[in-house]
Amino acid sequence: MEPLCKTGDMKLSEWIDLASQLPIDGLEFYCGILDLAAAREWPAYRRMVEDKGLTIPMMCCSPDFTHPDPSFRREQVEREKNWIKMTAELGGSYCRVLSGQRRPELSENEGIRLAAACIEDCLPLAKEYGVTLILENHYKDDFWTYPEFAQKMDCFQKLVAAVQDPSFGVNYDPSNAFLAGDDPIALLDSVLDRVVTMHASDRYLAEGTLEDLRAEENVEGYATRLRHGEIGQGLNDYDAIFSRLANRGFSGWISVEDGVDGMDQLARSVDFLLEKINQHWA
Repeated sequence: MEPLCKTGDMKLSEWIDLASQLPIDGLEFYCGILDLAAAREWPAYRRMVEDKGLTIPMMCCSPDFTHPDPSFRREQVEREKNWIKMTAELGGSYCRVLSGQRRPELSENEGIRLAAACIEDCLPLAKEYGVTLILENHYKDDFWTYPEFAQKMDCFQKLVAAVQDPSFGVNYDPSNAFLAGDDPIALLDSVLDRVVTMHASDRYLAEGTLEDLRAEENVEGYATRLRHGEIGQGLNDYDAIFSRLANRGFSGWISVEDGVDGMDQLARSVDFLLEKINQHWA
């Protein structure tokens, strides 16, 4: 994230070359990648990925829809609309939305009202471009101060229920449920019929406890004690997760959230997921 989105030390073309060596079908892009800032560059990066035999199915975006200032929210809606266009230009069909930051003064009812209204404002354009908006049970964007407003299961369920539209679904991330103090299987069961994509991940704490982590939530970015780990080596029960998705008829994209410790780790995570996919979708 830092080299691609902040410092520019890594070019997107370098990441495409690295990732395309893995036995995968596509690459999820993040809206903050510096090389995607100019819309005129989008077709070139689409061709670059497709020349590798891959596609760009998903765009990972972080709009902040819970800000108290209406003008700020309108600007965030316009940003999300631009990312919807980016998704379509890159050949994708899924664009992430979030609720926004969990600001201390914000009540649950007001936050759900604001986030739902902003999501609904984005839906007409998403439909026009053939893009499905996906809400993730997120922990926190890398560049935010406060954690995700709809982080906890009860609030997330209410926001999902507030937007009843076929162009809106859930991007399920099991690890984030642990961080919210929730059971990832219970969360999945509660929104199973709305899940259209998934972030496969495993997380662990480098030190301390979840209580220590939550005490550090209101600082910019992820707390330093939080780590992405090799998938299949953490707390998530992928047999339980994948069996539920397979039985429900899920056939969407599963995005691999790993690799912070290098490409070898990422390759092992991909191999683990492919084995489980073959097992449950035989």
